[in-house]
Amino acid sequence: MNPLGKLFYIIGASGAGKDTLMTYARTQLNGSKKVVFAHRYITRDPFAGNENHVHLTTEEFKARREAGFFALHWESHDNCYGIGIEINNWLQLGYNVVVNGSREYLPIARELYPEIITVLIAASEEVLINRLNNRGRENAAQITERIKRTQQIQTDLSDCIKILNDYTVEVAGDELVRVISEG
Repeated sequence: MNPLGKLFYIIGASGAGKDTLMTYARTQLNGSKKVVFAHRYITRDPFAGNENHVHLTTEEFKARREAGFFALHWESHDNCYGIGIEINNWLQLGYNVVVNGSREYLPIARELYPEIITVLIAASEEVLINRLNNRGRENAAQITERIKRTQQIQTDLSDCIKILNDYTVEVAGDELVRVISEG
């Protein structure tokens, strides 16, 4: 496949704010450019988190995966995640496609889409800890484990476009909009 559009693969640690920044960028771009934000299909509770995702049961997810309905799919934190095969059509039509990806799945995504543009949303450890504490989904031990995991994974992401999200949504959000717009 030789797509006309570009695939933007957005990654970041839990608490880095990638969902918030993607929502901001989506609002700012608001269909004014040839940009499509793909929904993720996820087996987690439809009301968990602030990501606008499509909820599937584990059985539905497995059936769709086996039928080839996902361009990208992975498992993380006891959930299944998928990006629909429709992104290939959008890329072929010349649309730039933005997906919420997984840091651990990145090597496979790069094999499938060699021209992928990877954007790492990062935040300082202090900001991550504050955000994770404020959202109240994890206890102190789980937060410590997430921070440790983030430190291990980020060392392998030196070639990504990095956006620091320690300040206002607008500062990092405008940088994400610029990256997507300039492609």
